[in-house]
Formats: sequence, C-alpha cells, structure tokens
Amino acid sequence: MLNEMRRRRATRRVKPGDDRPLKRFRWWQMTFRALFYLRLTGDDGRRMVYAVDVRHAGDKSTGVVEAHLYRDGRQHARSRLPAFFPVPGGTVQVRGSAFGLKRCHYVTTNGTEHQLTPDRDSAEGRREHLDRAHPALSRAIGVFSSVVLLISLAVLFCQLIEPISRVEPIARSIGTFTSPVRLPGWGNFTVGLAGTLASMERAMRLRYHWLLDGGAG
Repeated sequence: MLNEMRRRRATRRVKPGDDRPLKRFRWWQMTFRALFYLRLTGDDGRRMVYAVDVRHAGDKSTGVVEAHLYRDGRQHARSRLPAFFPVPGGTVQVRGSAFGLKRCHYVTTNGTEHQLTPDRDSAEGRREHLDRAHPALSRAIGVFSSVVLLISLAVLFCQLIEPISRVEPIARSIGTFTSPVRLPGWGNFTVGLAGTLASMERAMRLRYHWLLDGGAG
C-alpha cells in the first residue's frame, strides 16, 4: 500500500517535455551524467527508442536532480527523482543515490523488471563492457568493493560508538566501549575515500544496499 502511494505520487510529478533533442554523451561527462536506453514496441506496432538522461549535480539554478525521458531523440517528459515514467507496457523507474543511480529499470504491468542499457561511453556503459569482456575481473572488483565498504562501516561504527558509550546514563547502564581501531587523520581520510570510491563503483552497476551504500553516503 505504501509503495503504491509513493508510485502514484511520483507519477504525478511527471511533467511534459519540451521536445528538445537528446545531446550526445561525451567522455568528459562520465562523472556527472548517466544515460540509459530502452527499446519498446508501441500498441500500434511502431518501434520506439526511449532514453533516460540524468545529471547528478542537478539543475544549475535549483540544484534539484531530475530525470529526463526522451522518445526517439526528443524530450518526452521530465521528473525529479525518484521518477516513474509511464511508457508502453509499464513504467520506467529511476532512483538516485549519493553516488549516482541505484535504479533505472523498466517494470512491466505484470511486475517483470529489466534494467535499461547504459550508453557505451558512460561510466555505467564502460563498467558493463568490462563485465562482459572480463567477467572474472569484474566479479573480483565487485567483491573488493563490498569488502571495502564493510571495513569502512566497521571503522565508522567503532569510532561512533565509543563516545556515545561514555555518555553518563549509557555508561552507567551498559558500561563503556573502547574502540580497537584508532586511526590518525590521514587514516580516516583514506578509509572514507576508499568507501566513497567503492560506492561509486557499485553505483556504476546500479547496485545499492541501504546499509553498505547508505552508510557510506
């Protein structure tokens, strides 16, 4: 019920596009732009190409992050994230995170989900190409990213729980906790940077976990 209410609210946020043409993806946009494609057949049998274009930094004046839906190269609709775009046979659902996108899927009316295809020149497209060309290396990178995030969260937890445990009412009831991990400033910076890079790598694959990636963000 709650998810259905959120979906309806997101659908009401969709605004018509202004028919502007879709701009080509440039290599230097990899860090702040995501571009995905979906090919569908309409009720009349006509083949259409949809594209979802997201600028992670948001609008230059408002800072609001929007998803722009293009149909056959022309802007068809736009919505701030999370976005639910009605398309033939279902909806295109787009959700963002602190590190990119955590969802860009086509969900059919019967509930089947398909991730959209990233532009070959985008960061997501290059990561997908690595996965196809070198699957073993890709899996190793994915596992390494998860391990880095787990370590980052463990260090963060230890450093947060120690001062909290020293609050007098808490210390009196359950005792104090001494963190086994003590890092200098540069060590904390390195752990934080590694966690950020790991979450960025996972965002390239549209992988998201509320604890791993949410905690890092």
